Amino acid sequence: MSILFVLLTFLLVMTITYFRGSKEAMVARPQVGPPTPRLERSLGVAVPQGYCFHFGHTWMAREGADYARVGLDGFAANLLGTIDRVETTGENRWVRQGQKLFTVHSGGLALEFLSPVEGVVTAINPDVMQEPGMVTRDPYEKGWVATVKAPDLDINQNNLVQGGMVAPWMQNNLTRLNGMVAEMAPAMAADGGVPLAGLLQRVAPEVRQRLVREFFLA
Repeated sequence: MSILFVLLTFLLVMTITYFRGSKEAMVARPQVGPPTPRLERSLGVAVPQGYCFHFGHTWMAREGADYARVGLDGFAANLLGTIDRVETTGENRWVRQGQKLFTVHSGGLALEFLSPVEGVVTAINPDVMQEPGMVTRDPYEKGWVATVKAPDLDINQNNLVQGGMVAPWMQNNLTRLNGMVAEMAPAMAADGGVPLAGLLQRVAPEVRQRLVREFFLA
């Protein structure tokens, strides 16, 4: 009887420890909610302060020491115009920096976008899954796509465009885009500034393919 009592006591202690640990883990996980970016215009483009950008036009915003929220930047959102569906790598999956994180379906297009950080996907924005248009309407706040727990976030961040380099990089992308469109599809060329919204849907397939390779690295 005494042995049985000891075993039951041990099991009770282990159970309490397990659930207490699970609760603490849940508390330590960042609250799911959109950041509130401060947008500043620089060199003719709106720059969200504190955000870092992958060269494939996804962004990362830090949330604590090793968590990051990620999404699609305004340049890509403008090129797409409308989005029908977003498919993401599942939760608890490991992604590498520069590896496909999500696919955007727009019209008949399916475009892959790369993760700006390396780590485990901890959350996917349920609102974007139900209303994908948020990604283009509000790319830096409500249109975020996923959160990632990135153990080497400092190292990952060093590989991204950040700080004072963001505005010149964005402006350079706009200049290159306008130049390519003027050369390959003159009727769709902008009169300066931001190109037509949904441009990828308006140009010929061969032009679209070149633009996707050039700017989305896909």
